[in-house]
Amino acid sequence: MIELIRRRLDEKIAAEAVLDGLYVVRTSGPAETLSAERTVASYKSLSQVEWAFRSMKSVDLKVRPIHHWKDDRIWAHVFLCMLAYYVEWQMRGKLAEMLFDDHERELAEQTRESIEFNVPRSEAARRKDHTRRTSHDLPVQSFHCLLKDLATLCNNQVCWESSPDAHFSQLTMPTDLQRRAFDLLGVAIGM
Repeated sequence: MIELIRRRLDEKIAAEAVLDGLYVVRTSGPAETLSAERTVASYKSLSQVEWAFRSMKSVDLKVRPIHHWKDDRIWAHVFLCMLAYYVEWQMRGKLAEMLFDDHERELAEQTRESIEFNVPRSEAARRKDHTRRTSHDLPVQSFHCLLKDLATLCNNQVCWESSPDAHFSQLTMPTDLQRRAFDLLGVAIGM
């Protein structure tokens, strides 16, 4: 009897060992709308959503818990948090060539053998990683460092107490890095 149980357990273990390292992603969507490959890609993109919420709560936006009691205030708070993240997401996309991000990910994605594998870094991204320079010979930075660098550009309002009508604006001289960032963002520097 013990031998029979042991044999059945060995068979069960062997059957489950065949499935080691596999995962199943299931959807209720029709196959015409969501192919197997798109289903897996959508599942993998959930990590970006998780990163976004982690980003909002901690490092990037530092959204702290605010205790609202009225529905419209709760809605407004969540809306502003999502709007702030959307602005950051847009900026990261446009500034990708200046960041450590892979700005040619779509090209690299075409070389991926299967959706199950990670997307390899593009040649341009590997070059950025190696040289720490962009194709415009500017230093590659993290998003936070780039924002700090952009924050040094300011528009000074100069006026005299003796003559309040006499005033002018003086923009600090932008660096090449700041010029390139504003070009990528599609924002004119002259304020």
